[in-house]
Amino acid sequence: MRRICRNPLCLYLLLALSLLQGFAVPSASCAQQIVLNALGDIMLAGGGTGTYKRMGYDYPFASTRQELKNGDITVGNLEAPITRTGTEFTGKKFRFKTSPRAAQALRRAGFSVLTLANNHMLDFGSVGLEETRKHLERAGILYTGAGKNLAIARKPALVYVKGKRVAFLAYSLTLPPEFFAEANRPGTVPGFTPYFREDIAQAKLNADYVIVSFHWGAEKAVTPKPYQIIAARRAVDAGADVVIGHHPHVLQGIERYRNGIIFYSLGNFAFGSTSRSSDISVLARITLGSGIREVEVIPLNVLNSEVRFQPKVLKGERGLAVIRRLNSISGPLGTEIRLTGKRYLAHRTGVKNHLAQR
Repeated sequence: MRRICRNPLCLYLLLALSLLQGFAVPSASCAQQIVLNALGDIMLAGGGTGTYKRMGYDYPFASTRQELKNGDITVGNLEAPITRTGTEFTGKKFRFKTSPRAAQALRRAGFSVLTLANNHMLDFGSVGLEETRKHLERAGILYTGAGKNLAIARKPALVYVKGKRVAFLAYSLTLPPEFFAEANRPGTVPGFTPYFREDIAQAKLNADYVIVSFHWGAEKAVTPKPYQIIAARRAVDAGADVVIGHHPHVLQGIERYRNGIIFYSLGNFAFGSTSRSSDISVLARITLGSGIREVEVIPLNVLNSEVRFQPKVLKGERGLAVIRRLNSISGPLGTEIRLTGKRYLAHRTGVKNHLAQR
């Protein structure tokens, strides 16, 4: 959807400019701005399988569909292969796969790009990965972070919108190492500094904005590990505009670093788990123009014992409680979420503690 400049001053300036230059009044659309929606982990399997099969794979997105489509691009982390076959990897406790019907549902929900670099994408081997790629391509969803070899997996997904190019890259810093792609082996992209530095620099030559996803950190940890902070900042230093973290299944803090924005973990989104620790999340809405123009966060209830595997927007006191929690973990990173009008916007405070200085 196109974002409209409803500010009276904005419209007045547009009108004055058109009269002075003798041009027709341009559209009130701020065409140079691109609105990116970023979500957390998506896993349409596990404890939610029975609900998804009974209610359909559009069901998880029914309550958030309008928010997901209120933007130009929507990205999330797909944390289960979309496959019916493949050889199950038994070297770890949790393995997932989801129905091919999920691919079209994700597209109908508004997802433009999905990141595949995570610790579940090879749960059903290279066959499961290849089927995932085929289902996403048929659904018209772009993907990045995994492929039939390392070179292909490192290629960015490029989205063309409003005359601009937005590049997406994805990396995994989670085990098992058997899932990492090699020169002649399918898999995910390991988040090694030389890889992402080179990839970001190359993407920057061909794109107006670069968005980077990392699968990292410790599950249920609300504080990012030092290596997450180091990697995120290195990514921004290399040219990334936005860094999006996944894997902890809970919210971690937000940092405005240099000209970029870092979400250390967005927590879960539509995720088939009954864990009570994964209770809240946010939809991050980033407006890109000449750099990052605005960062909005929209509180979400993802506690499946309440929402029954259908995330819901939280407003009022419950929404404010999410913002308070997010501020408590973003404050040490020099970021504060403030209510502006009816929206929660992220602001740089300039005050960081020892955590953020590493």
